[in-house]
Amino acid sequence: MKIPAHAPLHLLHQAAAGTLATHSREPQAGFPYPSVLPFAPDAQHRPTILVSRLAEHTRNLQADARAGFVAVHAPDGDVLNGQRVTLLGAFDQVDATPGVVDRYLRYHPDAERYLALGDFSFWVMTPERLRYIGGFGAMGWLDGTELDPLEPLSHEDERALIEIAARYPQRPAALDVIGIDRYGVDLTFDGTRSRFIFEAAFEDIESLRAGVVDCIERHAQ
Repeated sequence: MKIPAHAPLHLLHQAAAGTLATHSREPQAGFPYPSVLPFAPDAQHRPTILVSRLAEHTRNLQADARAGFVAVHAPDGDVLNGQRVTLLGAFDQVDATPGVVDRYLRYHPDAERYLALGDFSFWVMTPERLRYIGGFGAMGWLDGTELDPLEPLSHEDERALIEIAARYPQRPAALDVIGIDRYGVDLTFDGTRSRFIFEAAFEDIESLRAGVVDCIERHAQ
């Protein structure tokens, strides 16, 4: 069936937490081991998680990196009629570079205390296949490479756009931009997280800047 353009991509930016299913090592090896945890989309919209080395799911990933990941967006609490996406792929541990840390903490500021403990690490999922369900007639499978064919924004370009948003005169004090990509703006407004979706993908910085300004001015009304 037909999947709305970029719907799975936007969903990965609208959900703050997901369900990670790893392959259990013990006490019953090979069984699915589901756990719920926060995540942030990286510049390629891939789920990035911050996990303790002592957690069962971390140990499972170290033994077998293959996993499933489910994200749901149902603002009214009606999960069955909301949007959901299931990703199948493998997780890789990544270094806690300034770019990785900066982006994750923008989405989950409270995670800074976990980084201070020293035993937490970042893992990023590369989806091979994904199943999106967005309601009647809007569901189907996609290859992982179909999620976004465009070149992702660099950390430097994203930070520059976020600075423009932060300094824009009409920006409401309650609005904070936490992430920008070619398809939309992730933000918090009055403490509530949401996503401002562009009418079309913007491939150049000037168009992106205009899209960010449009997002701020609409929230200022």
